Amino acid sequence: MSHSHSDHEAHNAEAMAEIKKVTIILSVFTIVELILGFWMMSMTSAALKLAIKGTIVILMMAKAFYIVAYFMHLKHEVKNLIMTIIVPLSLFVWFIGAFLWDGSSFRNLRNNYNPYFKEQSTIKVEKKEEEHGAAKHEATEAKHESIAPTNETTKPAKEPYY
Repeated sequence: MSHSHSDHEAHNAEAMAEIKKVTIILSVFTIVELILGFWMMSMTSAALKLAIKGTIVILMMAKAFYIVAYFMHLKHEVKNLIMTIIVPLSLFVWFIGAFLWDGSSFRNLRNNYNPYFKEQSTIKVEKKEEEHGAAKHEATEAKHESIAPTNETTKPAKEPYY
């Protein structure tokens, strides 16, 4: 069984056409994602923003499918090999979602039912105005002088400068 040169060229042409098609699809998905992302930044409706975020996630998953299927050559692999990759990946995604949901649920329950617990991210912290250099030193001296008694007998004698 010898393959002719024209069969080889035909196979290469089909493969190149398939790669070009997938590249164009990935490019279109990316451009649509970017347009949706920039459009979403100017929106005020929370529901519409959430819908656009969901659409972007779906487009990202479609891109991931095309990348895995064509560029990692899993489209033409046996189903068992594909299942050994897809099943653990889907379980991993499920675990991440379950852990995030559980952690959020625990935080919300703790915030609602423990009156003595205060979430650290909700505590307001006042910023102190810090003085720098000489101004800080003068303010500290003035503070100490106002505390110390002004009686001449209580003032320590000046130490000599060597």
